[in-house]
Amino acid sequence: MINRNDPCWCGSNKKWKKCHYPQVAPRTKESLKQEYKKKYGILIKSPQEIEGIRASCTLSAYILDALCKAAKEGVTTLELDHLANELLKKHHAISPCLNYGYPPYPKSICTSINEVVCHGIPENRKLKNGDIMNIDISTVLNGFYGDTSRMVCIGDIDEEKKRVVDTAYDCLMESIAILKPGLMICEIGNVIESVARRNHCSVVYQFVGHGCGLQFHEEPQVYHNYNNLQIPLQAGMTFTIEPMINAGIADAIIDPTDGWTARTADGKPSAQWEHLVLITDDGHEILTMPPQ
Repeated sequence: MINRNDPCWCGSNKKWKKCHYPQVAPRTKESLKQEYKKKYGILIKSPQEIEGIRASCTLSAYILDALCKAAKEGVTTLELDHLANELLKKHHAISPCLNYGYPPYPKSICTSINEVVCHGIPENRKLKNGDIMNIDISTVLNGFYGDTSRMVCIGDIDEEKKRVVDTAYDCLMESIAILKPGLMICEIGNVIESVARRNHCSVVYQFVGHGCGLQFHEEPQVYHNYNNLQIPLQAGMTFTIEPMINAGIADAIIDPTDGWTARTADGKPSAQWEHLVLITDDGHEILTMPPQ
């Protein structure tokens, strides 16, 4: 078989690699976009789409900030849901959570308190001193999606709750810090699991981050625990990272009554923080940073 450095078969006295060696067309942004959609189901966003997603994410972060400031002792989670609806309406946006899935999710936000891992449904329960709570808000603005969540501590919390809240935040931010084109997506979960174990916590494996922006839930799934998902990150990808970290064992149990509320199997506290991120040409951008 002819080698790349052998004389070309055409008699030109040039090496084959410099003459008739098959040339591979350079990969354009459009070809990469088509490749990722066909191979992985991942939607690479255009600059115009990114601007729309950025606007929705900015609104999500703004509403989340207002909800966190309103979350005080004596306030009910149902009141927070009402406030979210007022702000969504004011900004001509809607919640993709409302009536999502089956059974249809009944509210516009998720309020997950203490041992609730995620998908806590707002109700007339009043917040009390010592509670920790994750508030999760998603928006659809002009057809584009934003998604983010944050922990709130009510009054004085104990050391176990503080440890899991701080660990969840470190898991999120340390995993975001490594993001850049070419990084294998599995490295996100590997960093999160390492940080959690370092702080004697566990990582919930039943829920994942996800692509988001043009749809509420897109590919890829972003695993938060150790994994070997070999998909290289590419500029134009937008997805959430939202590690759910438990003070005790990793397992979560979904409430059979409402079909949504997930609680830790051992009743120990859980915490979660979430950002929606964009992969840029040379790194990343957090699209859901809170307002300054």
